[in-house]
Amino acid sequence: MTDFEPSLDNPVWASLTGPHAHFAERHGQLLRYPTDVAPFVAIPDEPDGDLWRDLARLAGPGGQVPVTGRGITPPRGWEVTELGSGVQLVDDGVAAAGDDQAVPLGQADVPEILDLVGRTQPGPFLKRTIDLGTYLGIRHEGKLIAMAGERLHPPGWTEISAVCTDPAYRGQGLATRLVLAVAAGIRARGETPFMHALATNTNAIRLYESLGFRLRRRMTFLAARAPLAG
Repeated sequence: MTDFEPSLDNPVWASLTGPHAHFAERHGQLLRYPTDVAPFVAIPDEPDGDLWRDLARLAGPGGQVPVTGRGITPPRGWEVTELGSGVQLVDDGVAAAGDDQAVPLGQADVPEILDLVGRTQPGPFLKRTIDLGTYLGIRHEGKLIAMAGERLHPPGWTEISAVCTDPAYRGQGLATRLVLAVAAGIRARGETPFMHALATNTNAIRLYESLGFRLRRRMTFLAARAPLAG
């Protein structure tokens, strides 16, 4: 596998102009997911000079908008409210395998999912995030104790996301089993798994690398607040 994978350089845009095009909402040159599906805004590879005007219109006066990319610097009048670093990892020999205890999750499970996500903070998960792909969970005595699923979907690739385990059940390898099970489903479609993680989440990165994921690139993400007036 080479690192020349243009769709992974801008995966939100590649998703919303590809397999997730049915979710796409256009705002000028921007695309975004519905606000109850995912918080991501897609910026084209070569935005024009109206980029920040389009972002301001999307955010509204004083509103916040997430931005990812290389060399993106908000202009005067914008306030950076969050700044961080992340990593992108790609399948480089993951031993994908199904799991008999990993059960599909659906819309009826969303209240439990939101509760688990709220307690474990794996990243954003909204009321309709489950519509983005397959989500699998493991239950103990009927209680959802661990989950993982599919999020971004550039052509030929699927992101594994929302990997989390109830704190009372950690150390049992549940996250590993679910990542491998989700990866197996992705592979069965002829696609390749990839993942994102915060650069500071070294434990998760070590786990994913031990499973056969390889660091592909580092990235910067930020959230910025639009000016109160244009």
